[in-house]
Amino acid sequence: MAMLSAAASPFCRPEEDPFLLLESSLKAIERILLLRRGLPLRRTWIEQPYGEEEITLLEEEEVIPAIQQCLARVDELDGRLLAQQELLQRCRLEADREALAELRLQMA
Repeated sequence: MAMLSAAASPFCRPEEDPFLLLESSLKAIERILLLRRGLPLRRTWIEQPYGEEEITLLEEEEVIPAIQQCLARVDELDGRLLAQQELLQRCRLEADREALAELRLQMA
């Protein structure tokens, strides 16, 4: 994932960004599954732990791919919004340059 850094954002605090939470959750899940490779995965609410079949569903077929797909879509949306923002900024700069050039002509 190519999520942008959350450091010192003027827009919101990192804990207010749901997709940063989703990304960190994905990393935590992947880390837990890696460290517990070959071992049952206990849950707090049920006596029967997840076995190899349930873990395979999590890793390959359901949960992790869904989170990855969501984050990839968020990256696409972010890229589109950033491109629009950059275009708008360039248009404003060009408009400011033109206004300044016109003012200089008027003053000459």
